[in-house]
Amino acid sequence: MARKILITSGKGGVGKTTISANIGTRLAKMGYSVLIIDGDLALNNLDIVMGMENKVVYDISDITYGKCRAKQAVITDYYNPNLNILPSSKGVRALGLSNLALDGIMHDLDKNYDYILIDSPAGIDNAFAKVVGLAKEAIVVTTPHISAIRDADKMCSVLRSVGITDIKIVVNRVRGDLVVSGESISVDFISDFFRLPIIGVVPEDDEINNQLLLGGDVHVSTPAYVSFGKIAKSVSTGKVDIYDCTKRYRGLMGSIRRKLRKVI
Repeated sequence: MARKILITSGKGGVGKTTISANIGTRLAKMGYSVLIIDGDLALNNLDIVMGMENKVVYDISDITYGKCRAKQAVITDYYNPNLNILPSSKGVRALGLSNLALDGIMHDLDKNYDYILIDSPAGIDNAFAKVVGLAKEAIVVTTPHISAIRDADKMCSVLRSVGITDIKIVVNRVRGDLVVSGESISVDFISDFFRLPIIGVVPEDDEINNQLLLGGDVHVSTPAYVSFGKIAKSVSTGKVDIYDCTKRYRGLMGSIRRKLRKVI
């Protein structure tokens, strides 16, 4: 039986789909069989972020309309057979899916994977209510901005209200130079605010923007790639090893890098 993890956020634009794609990719590279479900039922983005939009034949709504079986709608990554996604609909058809239908899809696919990650829609609308019941645990994505942190905190309350108590936090788009200079909220502050385990920190990295433009995986040895590897290990082993976004901005050389970052 797969571990079913909802990856969600309190608001849109914090990088939730990118986090879902990259955690899934790294877990697959570790040898686990992974399925990522695009839970944003009317706006399919996951297949585009992962560079697999050309492989989509069926989507999640086609399963319930009887056009295909669940396993026929699943598409496999070009390079890693362990990595699979179930794409969402390109229109509003999927919004009519019942909770019972989604439970049936999950039941059909559950036994085939080690991990099922559900990339949820942002917020707590009808689409979120449909997919939240599919998971047993959750990762809430936020950024180091007050509005995102407050909305993420509200999401944690919603998750508890529906019975999900295994909640962890990933902080995205952290600029180490601003944290060191005191111009951005620190990860320690966020940890104290939530009083929940932070299992990963992702730095602000142009490589992630390239992934959003071109699809596919982030390049090896970039800060983003290293940070996603640490998050995947935290998910799989429970041993947290957080990427230090501030390391290269400390000390004399760090001071120079901070100054250069402000003018470049």
